[in-house]
Amino acid sequence: MILGPLIHPPLLSALARAGHGAKVLLADGNYPHSTGAPASAERVWLNVAPGLLTVADVLGVLRQAIAIERAAVMVPEPDALPEHRPEVIPSHGWYREALPGVRVDELPRYEFYAAAAAGDVAVLVATGDQALYANLLLTIGTRPA
Repeated sequence: MILGPLIHPPLLSALARAGHGAKVLLADGNYPHSTGAPASAERVWLNVAPGLLTVADVLGVLRQAIAIERAAVMVPEPDALPEHRPEVIPSHGWYREALPGVRVDELPRYEFYAAAAAGDVAVLVATGDQALYANLLLTIGTRPA
């Protein structure tokens, strides 16, 4: 299902083993990378330094490499403190723009953690993204005809 210019060998390998319906978690720098996905999920470490690489950087390449049929973003819990509930989450707008025609679900923080820990998450990509609520859960689609 690999479609394009991705050249990172461990990420290519992990994606090649993930099939239709498998999920790929692009996790920000604050995400619990070692415990926030099933033990069976392959971890690809791209968290070079705070801010490097970002989820948007990885998504920019990944969307050329795999078909994406659905996505989910993390949003604050309804009872989160006001300082943890921004009116606008800038990264979410970019993700929607980068994924035209793809349904993007909003999952409250703990619901997102549960989805990211499910057995269908095949790959966790650890980034150094420092943006608030920058995590993105992608569902792999099928190769276009």
